[in-house]
Amino acid sequence: MELTVLDPRTGEVVSRVDVAGPEACDAAVDAARGAAEAWARTAPAERAAALTRAAAAVRAATEELADLNESETGKVRADCVGGVEAGAGTLVQYAELGPLHGGRQLQGGYAATDLMVPGPRGVVAVLTPWNDPVAAAAGLLGAALVTGNTVVHKPSERCPRTGRRFAELLAAELPDGVLEIVDGDGAVGRRLTEHPAVAVVAHVGSSATGREIAVACARRGAKALLENGGNDALIVDAGVDPRWAAGQAALGSFANAGQICTSVERIYVVESVAEEFVAALVEETLEWGARIGPVVDEKQRDVVHQHVTDAVGRGARVLAGGEPASGPGSFYPPTVLVDCTPDMLVLSEETFGPVAPVRVVADFASALREAADDRYGLAATVLTPDMAHAQEAWRVLPVGTVKINAVFGGAPGGAAEPRGASGNGFGYGPELLDEMTTVKVVHWTAPGAS
Repeated sequence: MELTVLDPRTGEVVSRVDVAGPEACDAAVDAARGAAEAWARTAPAERAAALTRAAAAVRAATEELADLNESETGKVRADCVGGVEAGAGTLVQYAELGPLHGGRQLQGGYAATDLMVPGPRGVVAVLTPWNDPVAAAAGLLGAALVTGNTVVHKPSERCPRTGRRFAELLAAELPDGVLEIVDGDGAVGRRLTEHPAVAVVAHVGSSATGREIAVACARRGAKALLENGGNDALIVDAGVDPRWAAGQAALGSFANAGQICTSVERIYVVESVAEEFVAALVEETLEWGARIGPVVDEKQRDVVHQHVTDAVGRGARVLAGGEPASGPGSFYPPTVLVDCTPDMLVLSEETFGPVAPVRVVADFASALREAADDRYGLAATVLTPDMAHAQEAWRVLPVGTVKINAVFGGAPGGAAEPRGASGNGFGYGPELLDEMTTVKVVHWTAPGAS
């Protein structure tokens, strides 16, 4: 079986790769398992040095990786380059953090030594997404490898050449078997998830797939580390500059054609600023039309348009966009919807496209209540000049990340745990090293001393 990837800008074939069959998947796991003991015994500093060399190789291949990413996913060039640079930086981060990752000494009896020592879990299956294929993979691969695990990596079937080339650059700096790569679709991911020798499945992708992985891992006692879908809310409070707020809303909704894990998916605006905010948002949307690339493929464009059509059928009005672009590729224009209600797909589900659905509410309390009433729990943003409202929001919103007065950004080293349908576990930051290791308690005393 062969995977075919079309350029989202032109509709032309850009990639063809063979899907790994069951035997190839099992062989990759066997190779990783065979390399596990030696890699676990490798000094952390040596593992870190390999990641540092890999980061340099990734930086040297920036243009190559950006070319592949641009052709397979349609990301704008600057975002492709930025993703590669972020991925290389992430590898360096884990190279620096890995040798420092330690356990604790416990205070036991005088004649005893009591320790809590982290160690690798074994073989990690890493299943990565298409929307930022280098940066997202770099974190999971880097953390797994530097802590002494071996890895079988399946890049997204929507950008197989990008994902494979990035992983090849890492694998070239590692002993044989430490990082194996398999190409394929959901069936390949399922084979890895269900393999009895895989100790951890780390997945970034849809919530539906995440639920399947969680069930499969629970059946056999493996660990599932999941960052899945989000339905991130943006609250626009009274008293904010409506034009500034509209700029933030457009950035959050339309950057990377709305295909960022923490894109703004639903907007709640307080009635007193709604009219000016919506007018400014429409102006921003017209400017964004010339900036964004296509959505990743026609299948995703169909999902986006289904959500828009559902909203219009239930009473929403289109103020900008709203129809697939004509011509080749899978372009969808930046779209603004108003008069949105909670029963519409654009508010209740993740659209993952360049759509800004607006719901006007009476006051901040109403906005906060509706924003919190959702089965996802990835992130949320609050634009407010009111310190009390900001304080209440970050405490009340049931999500892993709350951003006040900025849709994107954050200090390096931060890590968040998604909630609900958005997954579980730390998927980045220093805490990811904890996720990739298991702790053993050691009680050590001389014979006859106890």
